[in-house]
Amino acid sequence: MKFFQRLGRSLMLPVAVLPVAAILSGIGYWIENAVGEANLVSAIFSTAGGALLDNLALLFAIGVSIGMARKTDGTSALAGLVSWLVITTMLNPDAVAVFQGIEVDDVNPAFANIENAFTGIIAGLIGAACYNRFKDVKLPDWLSFFSGKRSVAIVTAAASLILALVLYFVWPFVYGGLVGFGEWIVTLGAFGTGIYGFLNRLLIPFGLHHALNSVFWFDVAGINDLNNFLAGEGTYGVTGQYMTGFFPIMMLGLPGAALAMYVTAKTKRKKIAAGILLSAAVSSFFVGVTEPLEFSFMFLAPWLYVVHALFTGISMAIATILPVRMGFGFSGGFIDLVLGWVNPMAENPWMIFVLGAIWFVIYFLVFRWLILRFRLKTPGREDDEDVQDEAVDTSDAGYLATGAAFIEALGGKENILELDNCATRLRMEIGDTTKVDEQALKRAGATGTMKAGGQSVQVVYGLNVQFVKDAMEQVMAGAEVPTTAPAAPAAPAGGAVAVAAPPRAVVLRQPIAGTIVPLSEVPDEAFAQATLGPGVAVEPTGDTVVAPGAGRVETIFPTGHAVGLVLDDGTEVLIHIGLDTVEMGGDGFEALVSAGDVVDEGTPLVRVDLAKVRAAGHPTVTPIVVLNAPDAVVGLR
Repeated sequence: MKFFQRLGRSLMLPVAVLPVAAILSGIGYWIENAVGEANLVSAIFSTAGGALLDNLALLFAIGVSIGMARKTDGTSALAGLVSWLVITTMLNPDAVAVFQGIEVDDVNPAFANIENAFTGIIAGLIGAACYNRFKDVKLPDWLSFFSGKRSVAIVTAAASLILALVLYFVWPFVYGGLVGFGEWIVTLGAFGTGIYGFLNRLLIPFGLHHALNSVFWFDVAGINDLNNFLAGEGTYGVTGQYMTGFFPIMMLGLPGAALAMYVTAKTKRKKIAAGILLSAAVSSFFVGVTEPLEFSFMFLAPWLYVVHALFTGISMAIATILPVRMGFGFSGGFIDLVLGWVNPMAENPWMIFVLGAIWFVIYFLVFRWLILRFRLKTPGREDDEDVQDEAVDTSDAGYLATGAAFIEALGGKENILELDNCATRLRMEIGDTTKVDEQALKRAGATGTMKAGGQSVQVVYGLNVQFVKDAMEQVMAGAEVPTTAPAAPAAPAGGAVAVAAPPRAVVLRQPIAGTIVPLSEVPDEAFAQATLGPGVAVEPTGDTVVAPGAGRVETIFPTGHAVGLVLDDGTEVLIHIGLDTVEMGGDGFEALVSAGDVVDEGTPLVRVDLAKVRAAGHPTVTPIVVLNAPDAVVGLR
């Protein structure tokens, strides 16, 4: 699954440019149809948009080769381009005609469709694989000029030649089989239309949908649905049935999916997700170009894409059964719907909006449920390690400063032998613990320091400790540190003496069944001394941790042993299941939510196997701590 997540992330680079290209093409198409003929303005828009849309597969080859390579410097992009050029040039109709000694017109039509998304992705993977394997290769001195990265393109060309030879024999059978299958589907009526819609979407990642489309839209099998509709000919109530069902999905169904992916994105990545999803949704609605949206999740969450394909098939079947018909010249978007509204073959086009509204709700509810239930890695929900190479947000400068201050207080990077973190604290192995400056750590933002014996040192920070740990690793790797120091607590204005506020009572729902015990009795110094904050603990008997109040999941550790929430009143709560349970590596814990999820009081958060915790030798006592109210009095109900 990690492979497909990386592949999906790699495709975001070329996909990000497609929405604008689609809109430009749509505007050009609309102007041309409104005027009644091609003109300079429409040609400018259409050509600008088509420059990218018509070369989508090539963009995939380059984007995948960049994204799948390890620490690429652009050499892998060249390798992906080389692979694409070798495969598509070897298998274009002119070259195949020479190989077979026949006229170009007699070449199998499969080779006219070799420049597809599938070929582009394969070329990108070949380029990345050759880069990863051969970028550091050392050749004998007399061939040293071709050592290292210079060898990558050469090896890529050889590997691509082998693949081209395989496709030379395989591709015509694949393409011809799809055409024959499409001709059989025609005999199945509305059910066959649904199968066509389902397979049309499933074949998008491979670029093979064109083979099926040719059967239904053009005159391969005598249907000619698209051309008949545009010409206003055919049979009223029949013509357009192989296009109508796309409109509700493209115009409103997929934007509903985009909204679901946005609301389920992690809080810190919502802006990035919005940038991807909003422009892609606009492209889908107005122009009917769905690739920006579909490629944003088809590899990150492939089962979700299967659901989308199924919904498309159902929409196609329903549209065939209902008295509604519409066609397009470009795609199933709003522009084509407006242009085809008065076409003689159009039947009840207003129903497309009704169907689209229904599909919007269905897509939103189903996608949101599936994403949260199965924790699918849609845009904005990728694992942290999958986005570590992305540009660091400017707000992370504070963490870099904190990380640098921590490193100095710990005796320098040479003194830090191992660095890790759990839900709230850094866990380290220190070369010389006498060099650890606890006061400097506290000034830099730590709430406490513990020396567990030997070389083990723990620095308590809070729910955002992951960002501090990441920043420390960046600083130790040579990242530039901002000159501004971590902000110190502000002193009372005018030299006035601060008056302590009365303690605030915080009453939470008991998050897990069991016996309530005072926090001071927890056999862990950081919790017992309220270093993290005030709270209580539970000696659990149940197996499910639930939300102690309504709010948002701020963080959940990958091992599932701890979860932090921000309640609706602003209270920050940490629930730490057992002690030192991070050492179990997630065994015995099942996280039921993800960071950024909105929860109600009582929403299940984590399922725990207490028997496994005890068998691993860890106490099961579960502290519940309020992190941002040091003087609070915490109680459970």
